[in-house]
Amino acid sequence: MAIAHIDSSRPVVTLVNVLKVSPEHQKEVLALLAEATEGSIKHLPGFICANFHASLDGKSVVNYSQWETEEDFHAMMADPEIQTLLEEAAANVLEFHPRLYEVASSHARG
Repeated sequence: MAIAHIDSSRPVVTLVNVLKVSPEHQKEVLALLAEATEGSIKHLPGFICANFHASLDGKSVVNYSQWETEEDFHAMMADPEIQTLLEEAAANVLEFHPRLYEVASSHARG
């Protein structure tokens, strides 16, 4: 199983998407994203991993996912099945701010 590995020497594309949600919808959005990932997204070419974070105040969800290439990510976003799944989750999202990143540096204790 692939896990997030943050290393500036590793050539991956990272999606960081901050979704603003109502606290009463946070768990539903998380469940829909997890379902879409488990059922479809993780089986697509270039997918490495996805991690979903729930803010303690219930007002946001952060999606941190890694892809082998930017092209793999864009192919996923263009897939009609994936678009349908993500639109279902987006129905309860007030706003979202997806951005693609590369790791510039990473630092660890010790």
